[in-house]
Amino acid sequence: MAEAPDPVALAAVRAHVDAARRVCVLTGAGMSAESGIATFRDPATGLWSKFDPAVLASVEGFRAQPQHVWDWYAQRREGMRRARPNAGHLALAAFGRQRPGVLTVVTQNVDDLHQRAGWPETIRLHGDILAARWLTPCPRGKACDPAAAAVGRPPRCAECGNLVRPDVVWFGEMLPERAVDAAEHAARRCDLMLVVGTSGAVWPAAGLAHTARRAGARVAIVNPDDSEIDDEAHWVLRGTAATLLPPLLDTRR
Repeated sequence: MAEAPDPVALAAVRAHVDAARRVCVLTGAGMSAESGIATFRDPATGLWSKFDPAVLASVEGFRAQPQHVWDWYAQRREGMRRARPNAGHLALAAFGRQRPGVLTVVTQNVDDLHQRAGWPETIRLHGDILAARWLTPCPRGKACDPAAAAVGRPPRCAECGNLVRPDVVWFGEMLPERAVDAAEHAARRCDLMLVVGTSGAVWPAAGLAHTARRAGARVAIVNPDDSEIDDEAHWVLRGTAATLLPPLLDTRR
């Protein structure tokens, strides 16, 4: 069982939330765990403890077993559609609406729970699992819509055979440049960065806390377990997003 957060640290972070002109929040898989979406790296329950990422999260794996990979993502999509934003997602969105111009949310998650909670401006570093794109650029130079592909598992272009894939970032791929630039800009400009529910093992997202601190921001980590970037934080609050974000971000105090 995770230890209770230090009340002195909790009060300090609340005070900085209240005073901050710009708050940047980086969220990871733990942010959505309380909505029933499995994390990746938990040694007991994480997806990569049960499935091979080389098969399910790489271009090479998709080319080798396209139907298997497509079906696995179809199952994950159904689970994400059934999931509901938890109290942490709702608290972030409410805070953003109550203090316009203050909040930037950057997420490593590929679900749409931040958006459904009411914060559509979320910066997605790792893509959108509910969207799709072509596996390779069209050899004929056409800008075809993947939604128009012939039905299949996976769908494919009826003219050239190009496969449709999930619009997520796989191992060995570059993150979307515009999203990375926006996230780094937010990290450099914020007064306070909250890092919520991430192991700190995936770069370049894990480097945002260092970027913020180097630029003069205070950094707080919200996580029930140790992360690889705890040393970057001024405060480490042991607890989950749904438990700690509502009291941290409650503007009615």
